[in-house]
Amino acid sequence: MQESPYRWVVVAAGGFMGCVAMGALFSLPVLLTPMVEQTGWSRTGISAAMTIGFLSMAATAMVWGALSDRFGARPVVASGAVLFAVSLWAAAHAPSLLVFQLAFGLVAGGAVSAFFAPMMATVTGWFETQRALAVSLVSAGMGLAPVTMSPLTARLAESYDWRMVLTIMAALVAILTIPASMLLARPPAIQPAATSPTGDLAPDAGMTVRQAIASPQFIVLVVTNFFCCATHSGPIFHTVSYAQICGISAIAAVSIYSVEGIAGMAGRIGFGVLGDRLGAKRVLVGGLLAQAFGALAYAFVSQLAGFYAVAVLFGFIYAGIMPLYAVLIRENFPMKMMGTIIGGTSMAGSLGMATGPVLGGYIYDATGGYATMYITCWILGLMAFLVAMTFRPFPRTFVSSPSAA
Repeated sequence: MQESPYRWVVVAAGGFMGCVAMGALFSLPVLLTPMVEQTGWSRTGISAAMTIGFLSMAATAMVWGALSDRFGARPVVASGAVLFAVSLWAAAHAPSLLVFQLAFGLVAGGAVSAFFAPMMATVTGWFETQRALAVSLVSAGMGLAPVTMSPLTARLAESYDWRMVLTIMAALVAILTIPASMLLARPPAIQPAATSPTGDLAPDAGMTVRQAIASPQFIVLVVTNFFCCATHSGPIFHTVSYAQICGISAIAAVSIYSVEGIAGMAGRIGFGVLGDRLGAKRVLVGGLLAQAFGALAYAFVSQLAGFYAVAVLFGFIYAGIMPLYAVLIRENFPMKMMGTIIGGTSMAGSLGMATGPVLGGYIYDATGGYATMYITCWILGLMAFLVAMTFRPFPRTFVSSPSAA
């Protein structure tokens, strides 16, 4: 049957909400200095809210995903949007650092994960062709956050204190994401055990969630995503500091992150197209190997031009490979459990992301530099590549189309 044009509306809604949600969450680094100056709270204590947020995202990812499998993405994402807006408002009015850490880290971090697994599961259900491109476009929307929401936060911070900025962010999340979540209609009904109207090799529709999460395929994807995110987490969080240590001005150092983000948007689309043409696993495995050496390359640059060159390469690669996990999951697990399985891999990714700030800080304190961190990230990247190489698809069942019967 012909695929519905509405599928692109779902993609646009997913990308838009991802941009707003991730941009609001990552407003914290932009507001960090004003918060220290205006509250007297420690920089470490405020930054810890982000680490708590990543851990909370990890803890709730499978929960949101399982709820979307049962009730659909629309009510789940809408609920997450309401909770996220409320938590940002609560963080803006926090009377103490502990309350801020709980509101922004624990609650907001847990709420924002509702925007990922349910949306990705829904998008993969709407697409039989161009699936990798579709999830890459949703991911690209999230990648727009540093280019759109972060500058907005910085501009607001010039006129308002941090509490008012977070209050405005809470209002934007409510006004923009709650209505957009209403566009996340359930995918069209899929024939049991079928994934193609023309006849195709399909995942086993009789597989249970228990069987899925105990399978080697799921375990390989979880471990791969953990090492994958641990690989790029350190460079993402510490490269700006490393550039400043190399004598680059703060403004120029921050621009490295922007260059990495812009390259990442191109990478998401580029890898999506390659995934549709060459296969998700092949492109993912190759990308993981390239990511490892991209992380290592930072250890060999010290001038701004070199940082820009590596940022373009590294940003293009690490952002490009991330959406391919959802595609690989859709190709190997039944649609009925997409949210749960994608949530499981997201959990591992969030844990991997949580390692970067701590690992980089520890290595710097122990060695007085960041070179060892980049070498460590290279090793972690090679581990992700080697684990991904062991992935073997489930045996499939050939399903003929009704017209061929």
